[in-house]
Amino acid sequence: MTMNVRTLCLGILSLKDATGYEIKKMVEEGVFSHFIDASYGSIYPALAQMLKEGLVTVRSETQPGRPERKIYSITGKGRAVLQEALHTDPAPDKFKSEFLFQMLFMDRIDPQHLAVIYDAYIEEQEAELKRVEDSRNELPDHAGARFVNDFGRVLLGTAIAFLKERRENILAAAREANREKDTPAAPDGRTSPASPAAREG
Repeated sequence: MTMNVRTLCLGILSLKDATGYEIKKMVEEGVFSHFIDASYGSIYPALAQMLKEGLVTVRSETQPGRPERKIYSITGKGRAVLQEALHTDPAPDKFKSEFLFQMLFMDRIDPQHLAVIYDAYIEEQEAELKRVEDSRNELPDHAGARFVNDFGRVLLGTAIAFLKERRENILAAAREANREKDTPAAPDGRTSPASPAAREG
């Protein structure tokens, strides 16, 4: 399945009517943030195009002292398009991580700075785990929704446990690499043992 902003919006609207802003919040901060990237600038053009194609409808709702809300609803045609998209093969998952790039070259990073990066990443994963746990209420109460939520919790929980388990070994390896880098080389190109004064220091 080629997941795109249209498919994402149709999926959200199949669960409940929503404004463009509410869709944006669900895509950026809610459970739908885990599927594809969809910017604010791509959601409204997609909704406008689907409105022309009859996949969604829109109604205005007045708000005291505030601009009207435009609330989108999926149509029968929109549900059929969503159904067709759901029956295609999914594309392979993509995982990108700047943190892992830094870990690949951890021997070139100051050990103290590496510790800051490492601990900050653990905190980010823990915050994401809490967000996934809190998002249960956004999902419909059925087996598929519970599977998605449990899948996210298991992935994040396993990653956090792995990060904490490896932390001391990784930082020790970084300190060792830093010491080797600072050790002067012997005339023949081999690493010279540190002087007694250096070892005592």
